[in-house]
Amino acid sequence: MTHCAGAAERFPQALIDALGRARKLAVLTGAGISAESGVPTFRDAQTGLWARYDPQDLATPEAFRRDPKLVWEWYAWRRTLVAAARPNPGHFALAQMQVSFPGFALITQNVDGLHARAGSRDVVELHGNIARIVCSAGCGVVEAFDPDAAPPRCPKCAAWLRPDVVWFGEPLPAAALESARRAAADCEIFFSIGTSALVYPAADLPRVAREAGALLVEINPDQTPLSALADFALRGPAGVVLPALLEATERAGKA
Repeated sequence: MTHCAGAAERFPQALIDALGRARKLAVLTGAGISAESGVPTFRDAQTGLWARYDPQDLATPEAFRRDPKLVWEWYAWRRTLVAAARPNPGHFALAQMQVSFPGFALITQNVDGLHARAGSRDVVELHGNIARIVCSAGCGVVEAFDPDAAPPRCPKCAAWLRPDVVWFGEPLPAAALESARRAAADCEIFFSIGTSALVYPAADLPRVAREAGALLVEINPDQTPLSALADFALRGPAGVVLPALLEATERAGKA
């Protein structure tokens, strides 16, 4: 395992060489890359009027059934925080990598949509997207979030519409999880970026990749449970490390 401070040090040549040869990359991003854009983490968002609530008392199907208006208003407020954020250089570097590598899969635990706003396509959203709403009865209706409705009814079956995010106690979307697992099992290099490596089943994806023979790269300012398994642990924020790594790889390709 190699540790590197990102742009502050020269990247390991073995990593640069591997990126130069690779055609299939899979990337998993977590809350850390969004925090660099000013999006508060789940618990950090509990400020002001919402400080007296535990997120686990709001982000559950039971809470929504008990008080749909309260949960809806909390998500409307959280959405204002997300709307004020902008993609950072880490997001843009990943969008550029999608162009550079023929086989590229971007998987995220984040619900803020910042990857798409940076230009990434076909993002696998494991935990949903806060900008969408869906029928709570599961009839299939999906709409854009409307903060003025509190909350609206499904136009098809009249059930409440709810944020299209995964709540505590709910499974991940089966199609998204299957896509993520396939990408992890099929890649040559797997990047784990800004994630605590504690939330399953997403935390299992790097291990799926490693068991399939992929090179494992972690980008995180802090050590995580995944660090000991990583071939390369690059210490630093994604907004610094990713652009520098991409530049180093492109420079090596021209040498």
